[in-house]
Amino acid sequence: MANVKPFLKWAGGKAQILDNIRMKYPTDLGKTVKKYAEPFVGGGAVLFDILSNYDMQHIYIGDVNRELILTYQTVRDNIGVLISYLSAFEDTYLAASENERKEIYYKNRVRFNTLKLSNSEPTEFAALFIFLNRTCFNGLYRVNSKGGFNVPQGSYKNPCICDENNLRAVSEKLQNVQIICGDYKESAKFIDKNTFAYFDPPYRPLSATSSFTSYTQDGFGDKEQIELAMFIDKLSDAGAFIVASNSDPKNANEKDDFFDELYSRHKIFRISASRAINSVGNGRGKINELLIASY
Repeated sequence: MANVKPFLKWAGGKAQILDNIRMKYPTDLGKTVKKYAEPFVGGGAVLFDILSNYDMQHIYIGDVNRELILTYQTVRDNIGVLISYLSAFEDTYLAASENERKEIYYKNRVRFNTLKLSNSEPTEFAALFIFLNRTCFNGLYRVNSKGGFNVPQGSYKNPCICDENNLRAVSEKLQNVQIICGDYKESAKFIDKNTFAYFDPPYRPLSATSSFTSYTQDGFGDKEQIELAMFIDKLSDAGAFIVASNSDPKNANEKDDFFDELYSRHKIFRISASRAINSVGNGRGKINELLIASY
């Protein structure tokens, strides 16, 4: 099987804890468990691990971020034209001076937001999405109150904007993947007792200052976390194999049992990850995250 890797950088990406997640895969994955679902796909670290290592009959991915999903669909359906755009972006950007790069970045950001409003030129739009992701600050995707992408330029000397070999391999792997723009609850139509599903929702913030809620214009608060837990309970009762991840509130408050109580009927594992942790100190550091398994 060809190895594929995420083609986007993504805040909160799961590459660094992938070994921990792998340990929770069902033992019959790819055998009797022949379906996979990832309803909060983001950068897709787990998705691409599954695609690289298991022969699955059916795969479902989804996200509420319309721009992200359109990009996945374009990688699947129009890879040749997409690569032409990205190759031209890369050649122009890497050959430019520092000031020219700044001008190119912000010009492309304006073009991206213009196309976002008009819903036109989907392949160019997807190419701009990847360009901005590879060149913006920390690979963030953040929008303002009007829905406009507003992340500043990053300071990368030699960003890889067009990883042609990986993109073509990803396109091939995505050919039979169902790619849906919508709420995670849409996945209920797909997930059954032969399905392994990984849920990676927006993490519950450890403090008011660490909240990152502008991934879309709709927030994901405690009410939504509770609704998700109830959804996972329902799928688990139907026999599906579920793993979910989230922040560990005990990093900031040892007495905060929010998730311990919410997922008390499931197995809860605390694992170490390196993240930006505003509530614990400046910069990055080791912090616990939760993995919740229904089996």
